[in-house]
Amino acid sequence: MHPESLTLLHLFAPTIFVLGAIYLIGPILPLTRSWARYSVFAVVWLVVAWYLHWRLLITMLPAEGAWYEIGWIWLCFAIEVLAIFDQLILYITFLRTSDRRADADRHEARLRALPSERLPSVDVYIPTYNEPLEVLEKTITGALCLDYPNISIWVLDDGRRPWLKAFCERKGVGYINRPDNLHAKAGNINHALTRTNAEFVAIFDADFVPQRNFLMRAIGFFADLKIGIVQIPHAFYNHDPTQANLALRKSLPDEQRFFFDVIMPSRDAWDAAFCCGSNSVTRRAALRSIGDAVPTQSITEDMLLTMSLLRKGYVTRYLCERLALGLAPETIDAFFVQRQRWARGAIQILYLAGGPFGRGLTLMQRLLFLPTHWLSLGLRSAVAIVAPIVFLWTGISPVFDVSAADVLYYFLPMVLALAGGVWAFAPRQHFPLASQVQGTFLSFKILPVVLATLVKPFGHAFKVTPKGGTSKVSNYARGIFWTSGSLIGLTFLGLIINTLPEWRIIENPNMLPVVAFWSAINALVLFLVCMLSLHAPMRRGEERLEIDETILIVGQNEITCTGRSRDISLSGIGVELGEDEAIRAGVGDSVRVFIAEVGFVAGIVMRQTGRLLGIQFNLPISVERDLLIRKLFTAGLNTTHVDTSGWSATGAMLKSIWDIRTEMLNVAAEEATDVVPASTVERMPAQSLLIVPLPRALRLADLGEERRAIAA
Repeated sequence: MHPESLTLLHLFAPTIFVLGAIYLIGPILPLTRSWARYSVFAVVWLVVAWYLHWRLLITMLPAEGAWYEIGWIWLCFAIEVLAIFDQLILYITFLRTSDRRADADRHEARLRALPSERLPSVDVYIPTYNEPLEVLEKTITGALCLDYPNISIWVLDDGRRPWLKAFCERKGVGYINRPDNLHAKAGNINHALTRTNAEFVAIFDADFVPQRNFLMRAIGFFADLKIGIVQIPHAFYNHDPTQANLALRKSLPDEQRFFFDVIMPSRDAWDAAFCCGSNSVTRRAALRSIGDAVPTQSITEDMLLTMSLLRKGYVTRYLCERLALGLAPETIDAFFVQRQRWARGAIQILYLAGGPFGRGLTLMQRLLFLPTHWLSLGLRSAVAIVAPIVFLWTGISPVFDVSAADVLYYFLPMVLALAGGVWAFAPRQHFPLASQVQGTFLSFKILPVVLATLVKPFGHAFKVTPKGGTSKVSNYARGIFWTSGSLIGLTFLGLIINTLPEWRIIENPNMLPVVAFWSAINALVLFLVCMLSLHAPMRRGEERLEIDETILIVGQNEITCTGRSRDISLSGIGVELGEDEAIRAGVGDSVRVFIAEVGFVAGIVMRQTGRLLGIQFNLPISVERDLLIRKLFTAGLNTTHVDTSGWSATGAMLKSIWDIRTEMLNVAAEEATDVVPASTVERMPAQSLLIVPLPRALRLADLGEERRAIAA
C-alpha cells in the first residue's frame, strides 16, 4: 500500500486509532489491574510491530545507493532498533507493579508492639570520603534521631580526617577508618563488616538523612526469609540541575522520579528491584552467603550485590516511600560524575560472571538487568540530532525511499504510541520534552564513556560525586553549550540553503516540510540543552525549606513580636510579621527566634522588606542546631515535591525559553571575588581505627517534644 494514494482520512487513520485507544481510553483504564496493563502493552506494540514491518521490508531491504549511503541507512536502523528494544524492556517491566505501603503499615505496627530487646539489631553505616561537615552533620544527626532502639551508628571515614573523628566522639557515634582506600566505597563497607556484627546493615550515603521512622518501616519486611535487601527511593531536599538551571523548581519534578516512583515498583513486582547503595537495609545472613562482603568487581557494587543475592535465593524488596532525603547533584560537573559512574558500572557488569549473562538468573531477571538504557541513550540522541543535519548538507538520507505520506502513515503513529503508553503508566512522572532534553544533554558525556567502557571495561578510577559545594560563580558546560549552539546553526543554515532552488541539496523537495519539522524540534531541544548547560549560581549555602508556622522573635530590651515563618534553613529564616504586630527589629539588630521543637536561636536581621524579615542565624554546633536538623530533615517534610501533568511541565519548559538570565551574570560579577581556594585536608596516619558508639543518654526526640510543648 502506498500512502500517497490514500485519502486524508485513511492517511491519518493509524494516528486516530492511537489517539483514541491510548490517549482517550488509557487514562480511564484501571491500571492497577493486570488486564488493563496488558491491554495498553498490546496496543502499543501492535503499532510498533506494524511500523517495524514497514521499516525493514520497505525502507531497508530494497535500499540502493553507494556503500556509504547504505552503511548510513543501516547504522541508523540498528540504533533505532536498539532504542526500540530498550523501550520493549521498559514496557515489559510495566506489565506488573507493586505497592508495599500497606505491608509496611502492618510490619511497623508489629514492631512497635514488641519490647525493645526483641527488635533485631541494626548497624547503621555512613560511608564517607571527602564530604564536608555541613553535609555529614545532617546525616549523622538524622541517624541519631531514628526511632529504632537497637541500633549502632558507624561513620566509615575513608578520608581519615581528624575533625570528623572528633565530631563523631562528641556526638557519641562509632567511627571506623582503614589503612587504605582499596575498592572505594565497597571496600570501605567491607572493612566495616569485619568490625561489626548486627543482624542487619543499613547504609546511608554521606548526604542522605534518614527520616525518624526509616527502620520501623523497613525492618519488618525481613520477616520473609527470602528478603535479602530492602531498598527505599532516593528523594532530595534540594533541586537538581535541570530544575535549577531551567528555573523549573516549581514546575518539573526531579529527573529521578520516573525511575524511583514508576520503574522500581514495577521491577519489584518482578522480584528484580535492585540495591541503589544508599537508603538500603541488608540482611547480614544474606551477605554471609556470598562471603560476608559486598562485591567489588564493578564500580556499581550495589546492583552487583542484588544479582549475587538473587543467585542465592534472596530478593530485593522495594518500598516506595520518602524515608530518606539527600542532595541531588548541585552542579553540572557533579551530575556528570554521578551518571558516568552509573553508566560505566552498568556496562562493566556485562563482562562479569555475576552479571546478567551469568548462571542462576531467570530470563526476566537477565532481561531487566541488561544496561540497554545506557547503551542506547547516547546513540539515539546523537542520531536524532545529526541525521537531519547530514541530510540537509549532503542529501544522504537515514531512510530509503520514504515520502512525507509514509512518515504520517507509519512513523507518527509509532512515536505517539510509544510516548502515549509511557504516559498512561506514568502520567505525572514522565515528561517527553524534559526526557528528550535531559537525554540529549547527557549524551554529550555518556556516549564517550559507554563506548570507552565497551572497549576497556575495567581499570577506570572511581570518582566520588561532589556534594556540599555551593557554586558562587556562574559557570557553564562550555563544550556542550558551544557544540549545541553550533548544531543549531548548522540546522538552520541547512534549512535556508534547501529552501532556495538554486542551492537545494535535497533531491526530493516534498521531504523538506518533514525535515523542517524534525529540525525545529531538534533546535528547540538543543536550545534548552544550551540553557541547561548554564549553571545557575547558588545564592545560599544552605537549602531553605518552606515551613509555615508561628514564630516568636525577641528583640532588644526583650521586646517580643510574632509572625509566620516562610522558609527556614540552618543558616536563617524568613518571617512575615502579623498585621497587628509593630515592627520592632531593623536591619543589623540582634534577635532571638523561638522555633517550635528547637527553642531559642540567636540571629541578626539582615534584610527587611515591609513586614518581611530575613534573619541570619548564629548557630554553632549545639543542641539547638541538632534539634533544628531534626525538625527540618527528619520529619518527612516534602518541600521539593512537584505534582504536575505532562502538558503543564512542557508548557513551563517552553516558557522558560523566554526567561531573562541576566541575574546569573550579575551574581557572577558581584560575587566572583568571594571564591576561596580549598585548603589542604589534614589526614590521620594510614592505619585501622575503631571507636565504639556511646549509649545515648540524651534523646533529641524527648528534647524536641519538650520544646514543642513550650511553644504550644
